[in-house]
Amino acid sequence: MRRCITLFVLLVFVNSTGVVFAQKAAGTQTTQLSGPQNPRLGFVIHGGAGVIARGSLSPEREKEYKAKLEEALVAGYKALQEGRSSLDAVEIAIRILEDSPLFNAGKGAVFTNDGRNELDASIMYGKNQAAGAVAGVHRVKNPITLARAVMERSEHVMMISEGAERFAEQQKIELVDPKYFWTQPRWDALQRILKREKERQENELGATNEAELSENKFGTVGAVALDRNGDLAAGTSTGGMTNKRFGRVGDAPIIGAGTYANNDSCAVSATGWGEFFIRLSVARDICSLVEYRAMPIQNAADLVIKQKLSKLGGDGGVIAMDRLGFIGISFNSEGMYRAYINAEGKPVVEIYGD
Repeated sequence: MRRCITLFVLLVFVNSTGVVFAQKAAGTQTTQLSGPQNPRLGFVIHGGAGVIARGSLSPEREKEYKAKLEEALVAGYKALQEGRSSLDAVEIAIRILEDSPLFNAGKGAVFTNDGRNELDASIMYGKNQAAGAVAGVHRVKNPITLARAVMERSEHVMMISEGAERFAEQQKIELVDPKYFWTQPRWDALQRILKREKERQENELGATNEAELSENKFGTVGAVALDRNGDLAAGTSTGGMTNKRFGRVGDAPIIGAGTYANNDSCAVSATGWGEFFIRLSVARDICSLVEYRAMPIQNAADLVIKQKLSKLGGDGGVIAMDRLGFIGISFNSEGMYRAYINAEGKPVVEIYGD
């Protein structure tokens, strides 16, 4: 009688608390071998990806960006240290970025073709895959908070425009005059684009090409977190694309495209050219690679961003975290505003790709 011998290969991980984990190379089930039951805390944020070449920011401006990113990072991580949920950490950090004119979300949102600010956001909880999203709102000071309210206080996943704002009123979520979102740099950016479009029309040069569209994009803000209960969460907030038209919605409020979280795999927040992220279901695809192929989180992020996204002609990036707290950061643009807590519990803030 022939005997069949099955060989199991184990991948061994040690997290920052000294806990040892083993993972079957052919599966996704993780077994804790020793140590306390709580995994390490994990926290990563981003402030958008795009054309951010070294030297494009003045030293003073670069310092501003890094300071605000670190402020949001530390605030979210402190919440985790205090025992608050991953959802709390994500919302706290994103609210700080939404309140800053530096980023394309909330206060710093870019303008649509008709000179308005349209805000989108989403949030997802890995524990039960609950999700909430809002799109096309004009008066909500912190769209991420409204997205969480949709998740926790309604039977829906997404609300849009005036309906979402009516829900915000019912939930006593802060609304502001649309003028609150007006900032000179974003207005000037729209005027430059409109001027370029007019010149193209006058010279009969045809429609704006993809390279010019890419230049008109700005990133989003987002966060992913792992709390002491082992629960993942992800959130994303954006002002969309400069000069966008006719009710366009990007990937940020689309669950599975710009945001995804599942305790069985990972949490992801994306930033970049939203149309491509929607077509590829970028956030869900990354987590599927982790869940079904046991792919390390960085490898999964790189495969989707640097191969699949690049092949289609899209650009942008993601921050991601698996259920053990390992992080993945990947982008195919020149830079991405990003910050994370490293294995020693220290904040790291980065901008450029080189």
